[in-house]
Amino acid sequence: MAENPVLEAIYSRRSVREYTDEPVDDSLIREIIKAGMWAPSGLNNQPWRFAIVKSPDLKAKFEPLTKYSRIIKGAAVLLPVFIDKEAMYHPVKDHQAIGACLENMLLAIHSLGLGGVWLGEILKSDKEIRELLGLGDNLELMAVIALGHPARKDQKSRRKPMEELIVFEG
Repeated sequence: MAENPVLEAIYSRRSVREYTDEPVDDSLIREIIKAGMWAPSGLNNQPWRFAIVKSPDLKAKFEPLTKYSRIIKGAAVLLPVFIDKEAMYHPVKDHQAIGACLENMLLAIHSLGLGGVWLGEILKSDKEIRELLGLGDNLELMAVIALGHPARKDQKSRRKPMEELIVFEG
């Protein structure tokens, strides 16, 4: 197959959980959010909302809200991603759109030479996170992306054989 930068990014992206102390430039953070904004959504309703958490004091308040506090502590930036319940029109389609938004952001992080990971276990702390950020009940936490400059670039991964995953072909 000819070189394809999109497929290369998809196949080479890994979840990065360890970071250097180097800060992430604000222009890169905005580019990552922009990539998320360009995900497809039903009726183009764009139900995603974003928070940017860089303050060490505020990041520290996220640590007790997840069993992955080590990742939170090491990340330069946290990007909590919410769904705006008032912008929703179909729960399944809108939640699928948030998944596409998150994947776009992870691919952007990777393509910019950064590392990131999609934290889902922290969803149990939705209320506490909204309170920390002063956000209303119309927003529901969908994930927190932790990101920074990767401490290592040798992460490995594997996938099940395609034949195991295709359930019908006709």
